[in-house]
Amino acid sequence: MRKVVLYHLMSLDGIAHQHQEGDWLADDGPQLIPYLGRLIETQDDVLLGRGTYDDWAGYWPKSDFEPFASFINGTRKHVVTSTALTQDWANSTPVTTSATDYVTALKQKPGRDIGVHGSITLARTLLQARLVDELRLVVAPAVVGRGSRVFDGDILQQWRLDDLERGKNGTLFLNYGRAT
Repeated sequence: MRKVVLYHLMSLDGIAHQHQEGDWLADDGPQLIPYLGRLIETQDDVLLGRGTYDDWAGYWPKSDFEPFASFINGTRKHVVTSTALTQDWANSTPVTTSATDYVTALKQKPGRDIGVHGSITLARTLLQARLVDELRLVVAPAVVGRGSRVFDGDILQQWRLDDLERGKNGTLFLNYGRAT
């Protein structure tokens, strides 16, 4: 069975990184880019919420930020939405059924890992349904104080730390698997 891998950039106090809240993510480029590269090379499908899709569809097709631009533009994108997509973006499929039913079925199909990038509401839904198999968290050495949190609501779960890297500026790169 395929794995759903949740990737998120966040602050020490759990605030999800969103550009509209300022760029407080420390510059750990020498480690951040290879870390991202190792993550995305295992994925051939991505789940996106509608807000992330709308933000990204206007940005990534024109971007030359590698390795992510080539990856996200060429990868199958499954967009959880209740309305028709208004922007064209290659390899995008609207998901208008239950996200949990759709992801449960997608995990059964042949393929590599299924990534969840951004998409806070979708991430929470999949966590609550226990459909996330791995967490890949980039934790910046910053306290933001306000903003959206991925880990919010009724999601008490146990995770196992599988790997940890520390960036030169104190950013943590954490890989967790679901504890049995």
